[in-house]
Amino acid sequence: MQGVGFRNYVEHVAGKLEVNGYVRNRRDGSVEVFAISTSDRLSQLRFALEKGPTLARVLGVQEQSDHPDERYLGNFIIEITV
Repeated sequence: MQGVGFRNYVEHVAGKLEVNGYVRNRRDGSVEVFAISTSDRLSQLRFALEKGPTLARVLGVQEQSDHPDERYLGNFIIEITV
């Protein structure tokens, strides 16, 4: 998903929800989000991800559990493409 402002959209929504973590593009064109927060806030973020910004066409959102990464506690950032 390139050129539709998806990463900035995610960063903005995560900031409003006080979610920690990161968003980054992947070379295959997908977007990866790592999010740390309460289950309620993560559900709200997922809803926003499924909707996406105005120009985006979201085909699906996959979710998996992981351990919180202390590097991202206290902020949400846009990471480099991997």
